[in-house]
Amino acid sequence: MPPRLVATISVNFQPLRGGKAALSGDLVVIAKEVQPVLVALPRGGVELVEARHHNPTDEPHLFFVHYWAVGDAVSPAKAIRRAVDTTDVVPMPGGAA
Repeated sequence: MPPRLVATISVNFQPLRGGKAALSGDLVVIAKEVQPVLVALPRGGVELVEARHHNPTDEPHLFFVHYWAVGDAVSPAKAIRRAVDTTDVVPMPGGAA
């Protein structure tokens, strides 16, 4: 996406018993990033809830990929990171690597 545009990524963790966590959220991606994200998430054990768009005339065309997982908190988080790594997201200065 052009640097002037901002998109959000939502990641929500809910602790569960037995050291497990529920993870849900969404990724906002452009059209060319949809397929790599849809492949990366299930490979990491993350279930796809839906992929949709809100505005068919936006430019670039943005898609919202909603996901869900239950397990240890680390494995799903790593899967989300691998999915984000398939995109052209550029980390903010001072952000997590």
